[in-house]
Amino acid sequence: MRNGIVHALPPARAAYYARFIADYEHIRAEEGRGSQSEEFYLSLPYKDSSGRNNSQWKIRSKSYDYLIRRVLKPLHHRGSILDLGAGNCWMSFRLALLGYSPIAVDLLTNEDDGLGAAAHFDKHLPNPIPRFQAEATHLPFQAGQFDAIIFNASFHYSEDYEATLRESLRCLKPGGLAIISDTPWYSREESGSLMVAERHAAFRQRFGTASNSVTSLEFLTDERLQTLAKKLSIQWTVHSPWYGLKWAMRPWISKLRHRREPSRFRIYVARKDA
Repeated sequence: MRNGIVHALPPARAAYYARFIADYEHIRAEEGRGSQSEEFYLSLPYKDSSGRNNSQWKIRSKSYDYLIRRVLKPLHHRGSILDLGAGNCWMSFRLALLGYSPIAVDLLTNEDDGLGAAAHFDKHLPNPIPRFQAEATHLPFQAGQFDAIIFNASFHYSEDYEATLRESLRCLKPGGLAIISDTPWYSREESGSLMVAERHAAFRQRFGTASNSVTSLEFLTDERLQTLAKKLSIQWTVHSPWYGLKWAMRPWISKLRHRREPSRFRIYVARKDA
C-alpha cells in the first residue's frame, strides 16, 4: 500500500498499461481534469469550477442524480458498492455521504485525476475511501462481496466486455446490480467506429498521441448489449435520463446536416441471479 492505495496490479500488467496510463494522464491534464483547489473536487459532479469541461459534467450530474433516485434508492438499504473506474473518486465520495460503503478501483493513482485525489474527500468523511489500483478483469475481491458495481463513464475502456462483466458478476452478491452509466451508445456499429477514428485523429493532432496503446472497445450498441446478455445469461434494464431538449435534438440535427450520428448515454442495469 502506498498513500492509502492498495496496488493490486501485478508488475507484468503494470508494464502492459504503462503507455496507456502515461498517455491518458497527459491528455487528461491538458483537458483540465484536475485542480489545485479542493473546492473543485468537492463540487463535482454539479459544478466544474475550472470551467473547462462544463458540458460533460452537466451530463455526469444528471446521470448521477438519476442513478441514485431510480436505480440505487429502490434497494432500500445502504450496501457495499464497487466504483469501478473511479477516477478521482468523486462518485465514491458522494455515495459515502449518502451512507453507502464504496470501494474505488482505477488504473490511475495520481493526485489530480486518479485515486490519489481522494485525499480531498477523506477529510470530509468519517473513514477514508478504500482504494485499489487494479484492472477490471482481475479484481482483488472475494466472490459475492458487493451489492452493486458501477461503471461510471468507464465501461468503454474495457478491451473485452464479456471478460470485464463476467468478473464483475463474480464479485456481486446474489441479486446484486451491475450498472453501466455514461458509456457512449450508437444505433449502428458504423457510427461508433467513425467516432473512434475521429477521436484518435483529434487526439493525435492535439496531444501528439492517439491514445490507443490499449484497444478499448469505446462504445456500446444494442447488438453488443444483446450479445453480452446472451453469453452471461443476464437481462438488461435500460434507463434513459433526460439531459435536456438540446441534447435530445442532437440526433435529428446531425441527420439534417448529414453528419455522423452523435453518441447517446443511457444507464444499463443487470441483476445477478439470486
